Amino acid sequence: MRVSAALIAHTAVVLRELLAFAAPADQVLSAYFRKHRNLGQKDRAFVAEGAFAVLRRRRSLEAAAGTTEPSALVIAALVRVLGFSARALEAFADAGLLAKLRAASSKELPDAVRVDLPDWLWQRIEAQHGREEALRIAQGLLNPAPLDLRVNLARTNREEALARLTHDGIEAAVTSYSPAGVRLGGKPAINNHALFRDGLIEVQDEGSQILAWLVAPRRGEMIADYCAGAGGKTLALAMLMRGSGRIYAMDVSAKRLAALAPRAARAEVNNIHTIALSGENDARAKRLAGKLERVLVDAPCSGFGTLRRNPDLKWRHGPSAIEELAAKQERILQAAARLLKPGGRLVYATCSILQEENEAMVEGFQRSAPEFKFLSCAGLLAAQKIPLDSGERLRLWPHLHGTDGFFAAALERTS
Repeated sequence: MRVSAALIAHTAVVLRELLAFAAPADQVLSAYFRKHRNLGQKDRAFVAEGAFAVLRRRRSLEAAAGTTEPSALVIAALVRVLGFSARALEAFADAGLLAKLRAASSKELPDAVRVDLPDWLWQRIEAQHGREEALRIAQGLLNPAPLDLRVNLARTNREEALARLTHDGIEAAVTSYSPAGVRLGGKPAINNHALFRDGLIEVQDEGSQILAWLVAPRRGEMIADYCAGAGGKTLALAMLMRGSGRIYAMDVSAKRLAALAPRAARAEVNNIHTIALSGENDARAKRLAGKLERVLVDAPCSGFGTLRRNPDLKWRHGPSAIEELAAKQERILQAAARLLKPGGRLVYATCSILQEENEAMVEGFQRSAPEFKFLSCAGLLAAQKIPLDSGERLRLWPHLHGTDGFFAAALERTS
C-alpha cells in the first residue's frame, strides 16, 4: 500500500469528522468519498483503513502518541496497527512523534486502555465475565471481521456457489456453523459478482444467519420479522420457507424497509409483506395479534457485538444510552409477543454483549409473561444438525466462534 502526504492528510480530515461522532462512521466515510471523487479505489481503501484503525485502537494510540490530534493518530495507526515502518514515514511525520511511537510500550497501561475500550464498558465486561475472559472478549472485538455470505439455498446449493466463487479467483470456504454460510478470504467487490446480481448470495455475518434456524419457520406458516430493518434476516427466513406462507417484515423505519424490495426481487422472493410501524401499538400489527406461528425480534441495541465492523459504537454509546435501549427493548418485546398464537415461537436476539440487553431482558420478560417458557437454543439447533452448543441461550463471540457477538433466546407461548 503506497503512502503519500496527500493521503495522510485526507485520512486526518476524515478522522476529525469521525471523532465528532455526529453520524455512523460508514455514513461519514461515504459522504467524504462522494465529495472527493478524485480518490481512486486504492486511495479510498487507504483512507478508510487508516481512519478505522484509529477508531479501533483510539485509546492505546493516544497513549503511544501522547496526543489526541488526528494527524498524529493517523501516523500512530500506520506504525502501530498497519505495519508501516517509521523509516517509510520519515518524509511525512515529525521525527519526535516517530521516536515516541517506536519507544511506546503497552505493558504499563490500564486494561481498558490496552484493549481500547471506554472505562465504563470495560468495567461491565470485566464484572460480567472476569478479567481474563474479558481480555479475550475485548481482543476478539478488536480484530477486523471477515466477509461472510449467505447462499440462497432456495435457489442453489452451497457447493455450486463455492465452485463459482473459486472459479472466479475468490478464496472461499464453508462456515463452521451456518448451513448456508460461506466465508471469503479477502474483501472482494462481491456486489459486482453474478451470484450477487442474480440473488444467489447475500452478505450476512454467520452469526446473523444462525438466527433463521433458531426461528425455524415451516412452509405455509405466518411469521414476522418484527425489527426487520433492511431485511437481511427476513430474506434468510424466506429462504427456509421456500416461497410459501407469509412473512411480515415490520420496522419503524419506512426508509430501511424500502431497501428490502429490490433485495427480495433479486432473490425471487414474493411472500414478504412490509409494515412500517407507527410504534409498539401500531393498528395493523394489532390486527395480527394471536395469529402468527413465529416471531423474530432482532431488537435495536448497542451493537457492541459488531465492534469489529463498527468500532465507532464504543465511543458513541454511553451508560445512559444502554438504559434507554433497554427500556425500548422491553416495550418491543412485549408488543411482538402479542402476535403469537399458543404454541408459537418467539426468538429475541441482539448483537450486544451486555447482560442488561440480553439475559436480564428475556428473564424479566418471562417473569412478566409466564405463558411463555424458555426453549433450549442448543436443542433447537441440534435438531437441525447444526453443531453449536452454547447452552440454553445462544451466545456467539468473535474469539470463540469467529462471528460477530450475538445473543438469542427462544421462548414458546404455551397458552
